[in-house]
Amino acid sequence: MSEEEEWALFFQLDISGQDKAVYVRSWDRTSDYSLSPDSLPQEGVPAGQLLKFRWTSHLVYPGVERDVWLYLPHGVDEHDTVNLIVFQDGSSYFGFQVNATHVLDNLIHRGEIPMTAALFVNPGETGPGYPFYGGDDNRSIEYDSVNGDYARFVVEELLPVVRTRVNLTDDPAGRAICGMSSGGACALTAAFHRPQDFGVVISHCGSFIAIRGANQLPAMIRQTPRKPIRVWHQTGSRDVDAIFGSIPLANQDLASALAYRRYDSKFEFGNGGHSLRHAGAVFPETLRWVFRDQPVDQAPISR
Repeated sequence: MSEEEEWALFFQLDISGQDKAVYVRSWDRTSDYSLSPDSLPQEGVPAGQLLKFRWTSHLVYPGVERDVWLYLPHGVDEHDTVNLIVFQDGSSYFGFQVNATHVLDNLIHRGEIPMTAALFVNPGETGPGYPFYGGDDNRSIEYDSVNGDYARFVVEELLPVVRTRVNLTDDPAGRAICGMSSGGACALTAAFHRPQDFGVVISHCGSFIAIRGANQLPAMIRQTPRKPIRVWHQTGSRDVDAIFGSIPLANQDLASALAYRRYDSKFEFGNGGHSLRHAGAVFPETLRWVFRDQPVDQAPISR
C-alpha cells in the first residue's frame, strides 16, 4: 500500500477538520531526509528470504487475524544464536521509506551488527478502532494500551513460529522491538512490561499521548526502578499536535524521564513530521547504536 493510500484510509475515520489539517501538515513531503547506500541493495550483498503468513490470534486477541512476515537474512541457519527485531505496522518497515530488509542485509554482510532476523507484524484487522476517531481495526487496542497484552501476544504466539526457523537468542539485549506512532508507544510498553523478552526499544514518532493511556509512559518510567532496556527514539518539530496531545512534547517528556532514571537512551529530534522519512534515513545508524556491544562474530553451527 502506498503512503497516499494509507493516508486516504486514515482520513476515512471520524477526524475533526482541525486534526485533519494537523495530519496534512505532518505528511513530511518536503524535508531533505533520504536513504543512504546502507539502505539500498548493494552489489555482492546476498539477500535473504521474506516469508509471509497469516496469523489468527488464539490466546490474547482471540479470532483477530493479521498478516505477518518473517525475514531470514542470508546465512541465518549457519548461526547458533540469532538476534531478532520485531516491527509493528510491519509492512511499512520493509517498504520504501525504511527498506529494513536491505539495511539488515548490508550491515550483517559487513559485520557491523550480529546476525539478526526480523518479524514484521501488521495490526489486527478487526477491532474497536480509536477513541474519538473511530475505525474498525484492532491497532489502537494493541498499540496504545499500556498493559502487557501485546508483548504477551508476540512472545507466546509469534516467537514460537520464529523458533521453528532460527536459533533465537535468549539474551534480551539481542531482541529489539520497533514501531512508529502508536507502534512506537507499543514498543516501549512491551519492553517495560517484559524486559526479560525485549531489551531494546526503537520508537519513531512515538505517540506517548492520551490514547488509551499511552501518555502515562513517561511517568511510569520515572516512578519505577530502572529496567534493563536500551531506548532509541525520534520525532520532529512538525510532528502531530492533535486532540490526544503533542507528540514532539511527549517525546521530550519521555527523554527527560529516561534521563532521570539513567536509562541507556538516545533521542533524535529533527525537523520532520509524522512519517518514517527521518526514521528511514537514520535506521542503519540506529541499528549500529542499539546493537553496539553485541558480538558480531558468532560462531557458526558445526556441521
